[in-house]
Amino acid sequence: MKKYIALLALVAGLILALVVGNFWWGSSIKAVSGDTTEKDFLITKGSSASLIGTKLQGEGLIRSSLAFRLYVQLTGKAKGIQAGEYSLSPSHSLIKMVDILSKGPIEVWVTVPEGLRREEIADRFASGLAKKDKQAFVQEFLASSKAKEGYLFPDTYLFPKTASASAVVNKMLATFDKKTSEFKDGISSAKLSLEDIVTLASIVERETRTDAERPVVAGILINRLDIGMGLQADATVQYAVGTPENWWPVITKQDQTSSSPYNTYKFRGLPPTPIASPGLSSLKAAIFPQENDYLYYLHDSKGQIYYARTLEEHNENVRKYLQ
Repeated sequence: MKKYIALLALVAGLILALVVGNFWWGSSIKAVSGDTTEKDFLITKGSSASLIGTKLQGEGLIRSSLAFRLYVQLTGKAKGIQAGEYSLSPSHSLIKMVDILSKGPIEVWVTVPEGLRREEIADRFASGLAKKDKQAFVQEFLASSKAKEGYLFPDTYLFPKTASASAVVNKMLATFDKKTSEFKDGISSAKLSLEDIVTLASIVERETRTDAERPVVAGILINRLDIGMGLQADATVQYAVGTPENWWPVITKQDQTSSSPYNTYKFRGLPPTPIASPGLSSLKAAIFPQENDYLYYLHDSKGQIYYARTLEEHNENVRKYLQ
């Protein structure tokens, strides 16, 4: 009899739990209100389902962050929710809310790393914004950014998928102005013009690996300019001979004989324009180069940099670290 009563109690407890759980679930997935006003909701990169649910509840868009987390994890939809900006309403049920989030944001994040040339940046945005006619977008981007190589500031941007290429270019140019405004005094007092600073910074960006070595390399390149020595920067030659298949190829001895004005092995001085978009640390290095008496530098296979004052010292570094 006691076992029978215990079994009945267990069954009753399970039924009660199911009833309560069902009531909780049914209540939790309902819309918060009948207000159809849509709100902008931003999901940052790397946000977990738990963080998204907490933010949704905190902004009054869902009733329960726990219900949200359980639903997206059990249905496998958690991984399909992308970072970006969405337009959501508290009148949406939790199921509808997840459905909207699963379709992708109306605005998306696009990251542009340092050291890319215009063509690479155009391709990155065409893909990031999921443009159907990528070629048309790229052509518009290149036309809008003509003569602006180096001024398309590398950063992480949030754009609507419908953004035009010209709007993207204008935003990147404005970001360059904003980011470099803190160096206004340094730029005005520098020996180089702004164009030359950006050109030098773009070479430094492509020729260096770390923030620490950038001011030193900038100083070395300026030393070469001051004595009329060729910059002999591989990156400028890569810019000259690069193709859509490989914009930054390993250069050959033959490439170093190219008649391109960007060939700093053949022509002295800075190239005609920047060769890529430098980051803030490279721009800072070009504005405030470290004074030194080096004329040469090289990286070994592990990325370690070595400096030299004379050609003899440089050749010895080549023998020790590259052969």
